[in-house]
Amino acid sequence: MTLFTKPGCEKCHYITDKFDLGSMGIAIDVLSPADPAALAHLAWHELVEVAEKELPILVLDDSSHISGAIKIKSYLKTMAHA
Repeated sequence: MTLFTKPGCEKCHYITDKFDLGSMGIAIDVLSPADPAALAHLAWHELVEVAEKELPILVLDDSSHISGAIKIKSYLKTMAHA
């Protein structure tokens, strides 16, 4: 799984601070001009338009996605207790 975030995003930081994403097997891609690979990965998932409206975005192993901190928090809580 991959979590797409961007610098200065409070909702993104909320998720990265609240959960130990590494231990959950979740990679973090930070969307910035300094990291074209992260932008290419986002485009590969066809999520550029979603990212323009709402971050963070969590891409699941089946390539579906969840966007928004509240929805991601709910998903990660259920995953942590599974």
